[in-house]
Amino acid sequence: MPEKYVYSFGNGTAEGGRDQRQLLGGKGANLAEMSKTGVPVPPGFTISTDVCEEYYTQNRKYPPGLEAEVEKHLTNLEKIRGKKLGDAKDPLLVSVRSGAAVSMPGMMDTVLNLGLNDKAVEGLVEVSQNRRFAWDAYRRFINMFGDVVMGIPHAEFEHELEKIKNKRGVELDTGLSTEDLQEVVEQYKKVYKKHTKESFPQDPKKQLWAAINAVFDSWNAQKALKYRKINNITGLKGTAVNVQSMVFGNLGETSGTGVTFSRDPATGQKIFYGEYLQNAQGEDVVAGIRTPMAISTLKKKNPTIYNQLVDVKDKLEAHYKDMQDMEFTIEQGKLYILQTRNGKRTGAAAIRIAVDMVSEGVFSETEALTKVTPEQLDQVFHPMIDPKARKTIQPHAKGLNASPGAATGHAVFTADEAEEWVEQGKKVVLVRKETSPEDIGGMHAAEGILTSTGGMTSHAAVVARGMGKPCVAGCRDAVVTGKSVQIGSVKIKQGDYITIDGTTGEVFAGHVDLVSPKISKEIGTFLSWADKVRNKAERAGIAGKGFGVRTNADTPGDAKRAREFGAEGIGLCRTEHMFFEGEKIRAFREMIVAEDEGARRKALKKLLPLQKKDFKGIFKAMDGLPVTIRLLDPPLHEFVPHEKDAIKELAELGGITVAKLKSKIESLQELNPMLGHRGCRLGVTYPEIYEMQVEAIMSAACEVAKAGVKVVPEIMIPLVGVEAEIEDLRARSIEVAERVLSEKKVKVKYLVGTMIEIPRAALVADRIAEHADFFSFGTNDLTQLTYGYSRDDVGSFVPYYLENGVLKQDPFASLDQTGVGELVRIGIERGRQTKPDLKVGICGEHGGDPSSIEFCYHVGMNYVSCSPYRVPIARLASAQAILGAKMANED
Repeated sequence: MPEKYVYSFGNGTAEGGRDQRQLLGGKGANLAEMSKTGVPVPPGFTISTDVCEEYYTQNRKYPPGLEAEVEKHLTNLEKIRGKKLGDAKDPLLVSVRSGAAVSMPGMMDTVLNLGLNDKAVEGLVEVSQNRRFAWDAYRRFINMFGDVVMGIPHAEFEHELEKIKNKRGVELDTGLSTEDLQEVVEQYKKVYKKHTKESFPQDPKKQLWAAINAVFDSWNAQKALKYRKINNITGLKGTAVNVQSMVFGNLGETSGTGVTFSRDPATGQKIFYGEYLQNAQGEDVVAGIRTPMAISTLKKKNPTIYNQLVDVKDKLEAHYKDMQDMEFTIEQGKLYILQTRNGKRTGAAAIRIAVDMVSEGVFSETEALTKVTPEQLDQVFHPMIDPKARKTIQPHAKGLNASPGAATGHAVFTADEAEEWVEQGKKVVLVRKETSPEDIGGMHAAEGILTSTGGMTSHAAVVARGMGKPCVAGCRDAVVTGKSVQIGSVKIKQGDYITIDGTTGEVFAGHVDLVSPKISKEIGTFLSWADKVRNKAERAGIAGKGFGVRTNADTPGDAKRAREFGAEGIGLCRTEHMFFEGEKIRAFREMIVAEDEGARRKALKKLLPLQKKDFKGIFKAMDGLPVTIRLLDPPLHEFVPHEKDAIKELAELGGITVAKLKSKIESLQELNPMLGHRGCRLGVTYPEIYEMQVEAIMSAACEVAKAGVKVVPEIMIPLVGVEAEIEDLRARSIEVAERVLSEKKVKVKYLVGTMIEIPRAALVADRIAEHADFFSFGTNDLTQLTYGYSRDDVGSFVPYYLENGVLKQDPFASLDQTGVGELVRIGIERGRQTKPDLKVGICGEHGGDPSSIEFCYHVGMNYVSCSPYRVPIARLASAQAILGAKMANED
């Protein structure tokens, strides 16, 4: 039996259905489904995505037998409609549209009114008894066919149309007479011949196959490729082609066309929402040539059709169990539904619709969790560029979408200036080549951050995500020079307005209007359902129930905010971020330049009460929840000053000469500091640093415990690669902790564990587990060391790699599950060979990425940890991972 490539629909029957999206595309599957459910759909047929796949693999050649199969279905369509394609007396006209399995609105090609020629237009005049309508349809067809199929710029046709309108003194197309439109058709034919060197085709079969070719070709058009890349759409065979009988909304006052939604796509409110144009075709609504009316006006003009449309809307929403986006046409008083699909919606609308449909009994709480994407949920926590403004602007540059949300303000180029300008009541965007820990004050003050270098785990990206600040990083087209930045063709000086969109990575010169997020009560309800799923999760071989979500937080404020977002503890508290404030940075710098251990301990003694105060604040904020505190990780050179006045001040504080201090600072520089003297290596060579930090942690724990706060401290030793490192530092940590507990006469349970962020540590995890109470995978460094990519320099080549298919995704944004992920899997398996109940989590930036979260669940982690503003996203993504695994097991 020959392979089937073409599927019919209409007249109350269909050869396909909603479960065949991969084969028929979303549009074709829905047309078939609507036909079977009795919805009035113009009949037609769908050429499957298998043909598109073969079209490309066989160098734009169709599979054998396709033409005969199309001819057979076309003959059947002509029989159903009682018309023939191109007939001079009663012509069948068709639309030729794309339709992939995943909706890609506006990205691929459509041709309407196909089948018209010099003879068929007279047949259409006879049947419609409307000469103007027929010639208007013909001129539209030549324009669309020339533009879409033959690549003639639309402006060429528009120019001829404007010339005739000007000559006749009319403003709108509707002001042209039949004779005017006949003249337009003749001019359009000349434009066609000028560009193609051929006359406009009169054979409707040639028109049909040329249009089918164009739709398949549009699958790999630049805009379609870019859309799939932006939306991470992969694994599709291609587009289907839908050939459908035309119905006309421009056949007089009893005809019309429109687009409707079964609920408001902006708010989710249960109201019939949409627009309608009387005596018009579908492209008139989209093109904005005429101002459409609200769908409610149809109720007054034609209550019978309006009520039919409401009935269809209700029927389709109930059938698909989702908000529907429908296109309809009324042809001389008869309603036709041209398309339905699950409607695009804002994040706020997605959540409200999911919650409302549960209360309406449409689906269950667990089903509701599959109706909202993590990206939609993320929207509701960040300001966005006003959708109205987006229609009128184009970005001047594009970088990495490092931290979501949009920001607009005056461009400033130093952290100090950011703080100063904000104190004066101004809103600023901090623009830097790159940021460092010393910029923390300015980053906190700014509305958003733009850097020209760095990657998704650069300092700017990590800190911005933790603060919930929009950030565009690694923007190569933003060239920072002194106190100005060149973005594309525009130079922005200090004080000029600049706008960034951290969700898309786009940068705009000037001020752009933003819209603020609105946090609704539905969000809490929705996320509580996600928590139910997470808390009940059980996995074979994993001790205990549940899959936790913690946060990365370095201050009491961050901890409090994360807890409000639903965090169940702190998975990473970076102690070094606490040092960059007044007294603390001075004391720490004094320790760095000290000549001997005694001097270092003296400086650290000043730092001890300050660190203890920080830890007490965090413990209080997380009352009853675990707090994982990472001991000092960065190399010491990151903390020393480089400005002349700051060096002089530190020299006086340390009692040494400026020359000697400069020599000391230079000695701290390393050729590759990320692989140098940092992490546990500092703890081994300067044990007094970690001893001070452990004492501060345990002293703070004891003092808040005495005050009635339940505290669960977890001390984490970073960058371990050799078993002896963790063995030595664990013993020292326990010794200090036990001494403090004895002195304070308080009982506090604590853990000592390590980060697994060096490939060797993952490979010898069975040995490291002998000296660790828990593992936390630091996947930022693990990715860096596995790939051999500097995470601060990937902006110079990774965008090219992504654009040209060398990498499918940025490994610092979404965990590489085959390479880095295999090391994670090995680390967990070997660690639990030694300690079956070993607690394991992740604290790299991947802890907030939905795909990475799913991987973490499958490999047996107990929790993920992410920045505060990603906590709600992690709660949802975790629940979706659990539900996905459950469905896979049931299958």
